[in-house]
Amino acid sequence: MAQQTYLSREGIESLEKELQELKTKKRQEIAKRLQEAKDLGDLSENAEYFEAKEAQSFNENRIAELRGLLKNSVTIEASSKEDIVGIGSTIEVKSDNGTEIFRIVGSAEANPQEGKISNESPLGRAFLGRKIGEELEISAPNGIKKYKIIKIDK
Repeated sequence: MAQQTYLSREGIESLEKELQELKTKKRQEIAKRLQEAKDLGDLSENAEYFEAKEAQSFNENRIAELRGLLKNSVTIEASSKEDIVGIGSTIEVKSDNGTEIFRIVGSAEANPQEGKISNESPLGRAFLGRKIGEELEISAPNGIKKYKIIKIDK
């Protein structure tokens, strides 16, 4: 059985949109490139043809990957417990870096630059099940980081 992937509603919509674009627009673009390359003649030394075939392979692999993710996805529903951090929670914390905002998401949606941290990451796991006012210390590559949860939104 395939591993379940936790995704927010927005994450599912984003992946469905990407899948639709790859299946329609991108496939058509690649088919056009392949036809133009074939029209050039000898395929044995046609770099354009090989590049288009590579793009086609990449596109089809991504389509299969997205289908798998969506097939095995579980929609993250925010916990009904407003005062406990869960998957789908947006939390505001105080740290040595000042105030930071994180959203706990499934690993497929994680994007630390946007403040989206995976529920499977050390930081995400440390926040899960915590309440407002709780303080925690997390071992990071550059030392111990301290956090205090000051707000939880669902």
